[in-house]
Amino acid sequence: MAQAPGPRALWVVRHGESQGNVADAQARTSGAGRLELDIRDPDVPLSGTGGDQAEALGRWLAGLHPDEQPTTVLSSPFARAAATAERAVAASELDLTIRYDERLRERDFGAFDGMTRAGIIDEYPEEARRRDLLGKFYYRPPGGESWADVALRIRSLLATESLRHDGERLLCFSHQAVVMVFRYVVEELAESDLLEIDRTVQVANTSVTRYERGDDGGWQLADFNGVAHLADHREPPVTEENDVPSPA
Repeated sequence: MAQAPGPRALWVVRHGESQGNVADAQARTSGAGRLELDIRDPDVPLSGTGGDQAEALGRWLAGLHPDEQPTTVLSSPFARAAATAERAVAASELDLTIRYDERLRERDFGAFDGMTRAGIIDEYPEEARRRDLLGKFYYRPPGGESWADVALRIRSLLATESLRHDGERLLCFSHQAVVMVFRYVVEELAESDLLEIDRTVQVANTSVTRYERGDDGGWQLADFNGVAHLADHREPPVTEENDVPSPA
């Protein structure tokens, strides 16, 4: 049986640390209900550390064997992901063209955008209870997206880009929730399996999740949340992610 068209390798990278990550950490520490960040989510830039992380990733890519290096790049158009892609590609000095695809964008938090868990519980107690009832995967914030909604985007992207990038090594720059949902879609995980991974692993900034084609033509997970390129970085790679309240 002929192998279905598609990339030989698929890489998904979370963006570098952003000013939103920094503001969220500060809000959590102080117990504030909202982040001190007067900018819409698509425009949130990288922090200085995030830029350094992106360049460290690029230097690491440059050091890979040519048969392992990515050959094409897709990125979320959100500023923090786009800047990560651009700085990583520039630092790698590889001949790569970046295309931007809105299906890789951050999950939409709707009315909860810019809020901490404490703020959501305080201002939207009924929604917090509804989220606890439905669970993280299917809960949709008012005006926002669930992880299941993100899965529909990823299925669409893989269907169209598999044809466009047949035989390539595809590198995607995206966001924390999208990285997790890639695992759900590509590995055909159950909801419970995905949530167990989410409970035990924090997706690091500029971490690499990588799939390779197996002999049977299916995807095999070669690396998850890899941060080898940050081993000598002066800052810790993991930044806690803002999210709607989780069950106690």
